[in-house]
Amino acid sequence: MKLHRLIFGFVFAALGLAQAAEAPFEKDIRPILENYCFNCHGEKKAKGDVNLSTFPDLTSVQRDPKLWLKVMSQLREGAMPPSGKPQPTVDERDRVAHWIEQTFDNLDEGQLARDPGRKAIHRLNRLEYNNTIRDLLGVETRAADKFPGDAGGGGGFDNNADTLFIPPILMEKYLVAADEILAQVNFQKAFVHAGIFTDAHSAARKNLETIVPRAFRRPATSEDIEPLLALFGRSQKAGAGFDESLKLALKAVLISPNFLFRIETERAGKDPYPLNDYELATRLSYFLWSSMPDEALFKLAREQRLRQTNVFEGQVRRMLRDAKARTLADNFTVQWLGVRRLEGSVQPDQKLFPSYTASLRAAMQKEPVEFFHSLLREDQSLLNLLDSKYTFANEELGKHYGLTNVVGTKMRRVSLNDANRGGVLGMAGVLTLTSYPQRTSPVLRGRWVLDEIFGTPPPPPPPLVESLPPDDKPRDGLSLRQRLEKHRSKAECATCHQRMDPLGFGLENFDAIGRWRTKIGNEPVDSSGVLTTGEQFQGPAELKKIMLEKKSLFIRNLSERMLAYALGRGLEFCDRPTLKNITKELAKNDYRSSTLILEIAKSYPFQYRRDSQTEGKP
Repeated sequence: MKLHRLIFGFVFAALGLAQAAEAPFEKDIRPILENYCFNCHGEKKAKGDVNLSTFPDLTSVQRDPKLWLKVMSQLREGAMPPSGKPQPTVDERDRVAHWIEQTFDNLDEGQLARDPGRKAIHRLNRLEYNNTIRDLLGVETRAADKFPGDAGGGGGFDNNADTLFIPPILMEKYLVAADEILAQVNFQKAFVHAGIFTDAHSAARKNLETIVPRAFRRPATSEDIEPLLALFGRSQKAGAGFDESLKLALKAVLISPNFLFRIETERAGKDPYPLNDYELATRLSYFLWSSMPDEALFKLAREQRLRQTNVFEGQVRRMLRDAKARTLADNFTVQWLGVRRLEGSVQPDQKLFPSYTASLRAAMQKEPVEFFHSLLREDQSLLNLLDSKYTFANEELGKHYGLTNVVGTKMRRVSLNDANRGGVLGMAGVLTLTSYPQRTSPVLRGRWVLDEIFGTPPPPPPPLVESLPPDDKPRDGLSLRQRLEKHRSKAECATCHQRMDPLGFGLENFDAIGRWRTKIGNEPVDSSGVLTTGEQFQGPAELKKIMLEKKSLFIRNLSERMLAYALGRGLEFCDRPTLKNITKELAKNDYRSSTLILEIAKSYPFQYRRDSQTEGKP
């Protein structure tokens, strides 16, 4: 938060905006807060440790953007004030939310964008390591699968530099992996041998001068090459052959920090600076391919042409068409939607759901990946993620969905005639991971929609909350829905459940493994709901129509997730101008997937960096 305060203090002082905007806050905004918020969030009572009475003017508001942006989202969703409390009029609600948005969004973008954000040194994660070895040496071994797992960091992704630590055991794994990899390299085919040169030393130099720049993803210096040649020479003097000696030098390359980390040059000073062409090529390739740059990118970097606008955009489009772009769809989608958890913690009851097999689970995981890859490959609208007339399925998953025209084990594009099924909310993998082993969970599903689709997660439940039964059988004359409605009638539960539950109820026609159903036991499914904003719906198809009307929230959230993935770090307040520009360009370009990728790749935080010891300069 210190960075935010520095930015705000500088920007508003420089632009002279604080004094100009104080009067509207004191006259138009604070009175509304006093009327509707201070009873629960004021001096006498500060629920959730939030005391809005401590913000007397605009300057104080500017110092806590995180809190006020949360206030804005709660107002817009109708979650604040909670039901049963005096409610502001629609005009008052909109006035406060709009004021907050304008306060933090309509700053001079050139000023705030001057900080590209902090970027820690970036270790290759397991996927990046495997892919880089494949593209560097042509070896398909997945040695990194034996490394300790990568923790998910900011944005929930396992490529977050802040969480890619190096435990001691990993150093041992690197040594073992290097031996395993080099044992599989065909040195007769992949490397130049001494017979072509007058001596083995010259041949070794030629090989190292070829491989090291690619391994380190930058031009090699004499300081890089000479120690490796010395290692090669000592091995030869000890009686080892050419291949064995070269392997020893290459092992040193594979355990070098210059290979294991994506190192970017730091320049002393507080001013941000552009990445050089090699660093930009590396960021781009690990964003789109989770691997090292290819020769086309290296060539442009050598020629210092990659930063040219038309050249850079052309490379982004080329890379999206490449088969390696499937890695982006795979790695981003399974982590964003959470379907990776189907392999571990999500285990439907086999007695109740015997059709849930390992092969069906695999197809469930592949469906959103194939779908997202098609959006990238065909440059389709990202709104298809909310609703679409097609999906991807194989024969087993097709039968699961009641489709009779899908044959074989291969995932293929299939048309959907049922308006309830299209989009991620109708995908069995999502519906399964948001259920319990024996029954569906409107709460889990509603929370998932708020978090993963809209980016507005509710707070965690209070302690000692009474749990609902593990199955959906009626108890004490009450259905599961009726028990849940009784549960959310409690004051301490009402606010969050009024947001979550209607979204989950709208998906109740899908059972705990995503099959369509019209009854629960002997009773018809009630998939109706009323959102906190007043919209009523019946079933998934109508719910999705309402969600499409709120597409700006979804697009903002998706842009945030993809930007965090691309940068390999959690987002900061200084990224807001970038997000605003991305969403604006998406709206102008029919929400095409290429626009999302291009605008991120062209963005200031993607193409610039600052010294890691500084907090940045507005």
